[in-house]
Amino acid sequence: MTHDNNQGALPFSRRAFMLGIGAGGLGLQACSNGEETQADSADAGRSAGQPSEGASRVFVHPGLLHTEADFTRMREKVALGAQPWTDGWNALIANGRSQLGAAPRPLAQVVRGGDGSNFAQMYIDIARAYQLALRWKVSQDARYADQAVVFLNAWSGTLTSIVGNADRFLAAGIYGYQFANAAEIMRSYSGWAAEDFKRFQNMMLTVFYPWNADFLKNHNGAVITNYWANWDQCTLASMLSIGVLCDREDLYDQALAYYRNGQGHGAGLQAVYHVHPGNLGQWQESGRDQGHSTLGIGLAGAFLEAAWNQGDDLYSYDNHRFLAGARYVAKSNLPDGNGGFEGVPYLPYNNKQGYSTVLGGGLGIKRPVWELVLHHYEGRLGIAAPEVRQQALQLRPEYDGDNGDQLGFGTLTFARDPVAGARPSGLTARLQAVKVELSWWGVPDADSYTVKRGARAGGPYAVVATGVTSVLTWTDTAPLASAWYVVTAVNGAGESGTSNEVAVSTQAQQLLQLTFDETTGTAAVDATGQWPASKTVRADGWAAGRKAGHSVVLDGVADFIALPANVIASLSDFTIATWVFLDAATTWARVFDFGSGPRRSMFLVARNAQGLPQFSIDTEHGYVAQNVVGQTAVPTGQWTHLAVTLSGQLATLYVDGVAVGSKADVVYAPYHLGVGMAGFIGKSQYATDPLLKGKVDDFSIYAGALGAAAVAALATG
Repeated sequence: MTHDNNQGALPFSRRAFMLGIGAGGLGLQACSNGEETQADSADAGRSAGQPSEGASRVFVHPGLLHTEADFTRMREKVALGAQPWTDGWNALIANGRSQLGAAPRPLAQVVRGGDGSNFAQMYIDIARAYQLALRWKVSQDARYADQAVVFLNAWSGTLTSIVGNADRFLAAGIYGYQFANAAEIMRSYSGWAAEDFKRFQNMMLTVFYPWNADFLKNHNGAVITNYWANWDQCTLASMLSIGVLCDREDLYDQALAYYRNGQGHGAGLQAVYHVHPGNLGQWQESGRDQGHSTLGIGLAGAFLEAAWNQGDDLYSYDNHRFLAGARYVAKSNLPDGNGGFEGVPYLPYNNKQGYSTVLGGGLGIKRPVWELVLHHYEGRLGIAAPEVRQQALQLRPEYDGDNGDQLGFGTLTFARDPVAGARPSGLTARLQAVKVELSWWGVPDADSYTVKRGARAGGPYAVVATGVTSVLTWTDTAPLASAWYVVTAVNGAGESGTSNEVAVSTQAQQLLQLTFDETTGTAAVDATGQWPASKTVRADGWAAGRKAGHSVVLDGVADFIALPANVIASLSDFTIATWVFLDAATTWARVFDFGSGPRRSMFLVARNAQGLPQFSIDTEHGYVAQNVVGQTAVPTGQWTHLAVTLSGQLATLYVDGVAVGSKADVVYAPYHLGVGMAGFIGKSQYATDPLLKGKVDDFSIYAGALGAAAVAALATG
């Protein structure tokens, strides 16, 4: 049982779905307890219990953790005596909560946190309902269905509220998604009366969902970094599950939108704080403790699996970021055979709860949440998850955990036959000073990997590394000026096909250039032709440029430039350079700002709080910002050239072609900011920061770090 007392891309073919997601915003309804005041996303004005206007999504039923195809697979495998399904089935039918004869113990008010806690009474009955439902679907014995219905009806006819301290949100989230899953399995049973099912749906919408919506909107009245990832994650799992159970597209889309764009720690980018080489993704709670880290894997997995079963692939979000996190947590808790645990890299982490420099306690925890993760990646996609596989094998067959944190029995419900003939995928290449760092996703049956390099696209390729195992990364310390890389897998049967090809140049290449030589309109054309036009916010914001041509004028009130989405998303080493004419010395007004809201951003200001130019890059709401600060103020009333470079871990800030500040241990690069990045000139990711007042000319982004002489040449050109 978890308890918190703090207050406060793989290019595979995805099956088509009936309707795309309406991204929208969070349509949230606050609960009227008078505590919640802080909002982190838009309120679309929808209310719980009301049908969505114009809803057009057709939900798959059953379609949360399990579909009808899944139940067919379970029945067939158990009937054949196949493993590991048979062991999984035997674990289920041996469990005391899956037996006939028990009576439900419904409560009118469930308390979690503080005096009078009684929530165990609810989660035990949820586990009974779920396990009875599983026994019915696999055995087809209606006695188990009838008993499951008794439990569901007893609670829907009795429960009216969930209360307690902040942990009430955990109760609404964890038990909300679990209750919805039990009911989703049973909805097709002819013995569950339609009016009783409707009453159960109403309970989910009026007792559970309001707390889910309130938490994502207000976070219990605390700053958004007060709560660890599992709080958001259980809330998301519940909200999405209730959306499916109740055929509420608006609720479902709220959950998806938050996972992609939310600012809290359970959103996709924040749950996996940092992706290390070899696709090991440091989990947000890894420095806290392993109990909550493994809980987060189970909660996020339940959310992602339900979305997948409705046709939405969030598993692959940001190059399978969740798998990177699952591998990291799994590896953290694997014994090394020598009395210790397998080591993982750890990047110091800071948030409102404090600063951590090492993994949190409780190493070696065993939680039955791994089969779901394993069989999505290895069983559906043919992507290796070796550490996850080891965790699953040591727990097989999965049980329920007995503590209410997870539904369990994943060996029976999620196991799939392996995918054969897969090849490595997701190959990335990062230029870091004079090195090229490669990472990729492996295949389940590989013994090792071979890295190949060519001097032109499509090869021919020469082998540059063999026998790569374990963490899937390799660094080319003597790269070509321009090179194309692929990776293959090797086992006893031979060599696989090649991965995707990636190209790297060790010479800085101009990625985008805005000359601002337009004279009318709202579009600023990229002179390199690689990106769509950037957008200005008014029709005639043009003036004479620094020399010939024109510049864009920003009025400091409403004007800014929106750059193409994700323009720097793949960059490691980079250069960004521009000319700026300040009309006002406004503190924290951005020259540029890239990011996905306040959670992750990279920006340059002409004036920080001390009146000096500053470059910053941060991946945790400002808590881990790495800064380079200049020495003198950028003047107003004249053109000034500003540039920032990153070469490996060396960040340098230039003013008029002269280096005015540097930092030699910068561990973040643009690609660490993740997907979904918005880029602005003159505007901040923070809504309260002022806009830039002045003119901007010749804004350029380079893949690769220009040297000091090249930057000086830009400043005199």
